[in-house]
Amino acid sequence: MDDERPDVLTIGQLAHRTGLPVRTLRFWSDEGAVPPVARSASGYRLYDAESVARVELVRTLRELGLGLNEVCRVLTGRATLAEVANAHVAALDAQIRSLKVSRAVLSTVATRGSTAEETALMNRLVRLSAAERKQIIDEFKEEVFGGLDVEPRLHDRIRTFSIELPDDPTPEQVDTWIELAELVRDPGFRTRLRTWLELNTPVPGQDRLPGASIWWARQVVQTVAEVRKRGVAPEGPEAVEMLSELFGDADRAGVLRSLEAGIEAGAERYRRLVARVRGQDSAPDASEELEWLARALLAQPAGVDPAG
Repeated sequence: MDDERPDVLTIGQLAHRTGLPVRTLRFWSDEGAVPPVARSASGYRLYDAESVARVELVRTLRELGLGLNEVCRVLTGRATLAEVANAHVAALDAQIRSLKVSRAVLSTVATRGSTAEETALMNRLVRLSAAERKQIIDEFKEEVFGGLDVEPRLHDRIRTFSIELPDDPTPEQVDTWIELAELVRDPGFRTRLRTWLELNTPVPGQDRLPGASIWWARQVVQTVAEVRKRGVAPEGPEAVEMLSELFGDADRAGVLRSLEAGIEAGAERYRRLVARVRGQDSAPDASEELEWLARALLAQPAGVDPAG
């Protein structure tokens, strides 16, 4: 009988050889992935040594996530394995990005102890399309920067300013985007940041305003950090000397107004969030240095001579 030939295998023997259930092999056979090489006199399916190798290939491709239709297209020559693999890589990349987003949202929820409503909002924010994210930033720019009378070069920088989440963001970037999107959509933050900008942005032909160097020159923060590290008190004489070195005869009241407006606006937090979303190296959080500087300016009246 054909089914007693030593060079062929019944489906049960093929199952034993490959370690797969008969039910799975029968399904693959019906779909054309592992067709029988012959039929026994009784009509049973028969397979050979090449069938064993084919089963192993099908199993490998299925474990890699290819659908059975894709496997059949490769095995019948209707598509190359490279073509199918390339398409599958793209699909897997999209799935991985989606999983990263889900992980970041859930991580944020766990950290914040968010409510169901807050979780839904975060999920919507992070799954916005690139165009929708751009719209949020454009609306923020219009309200905060729109109408500022500034030099043409600075105006061009503001116009082209963008905050874009990368196509393949890290979990930290996704988490930061959630925080930043919530911040820039806050009307109170927009108002405070606009006030701060007006105090720090000179109009064309005007000299730099008092206090602007605090925000645009990081050496101010570095100087304060070094002084704090030595344990200098903001009310002490060494602080008076440092203020004179930093600001000279500038209007201290104007410097303080600028500083307090930036602290109240959360400008330092905003700066760090933008850098993190962009994947840029961000300078350390300078909030404590800025608070120390504000206390020093409040403690020392303008015009004090550090030499006594």
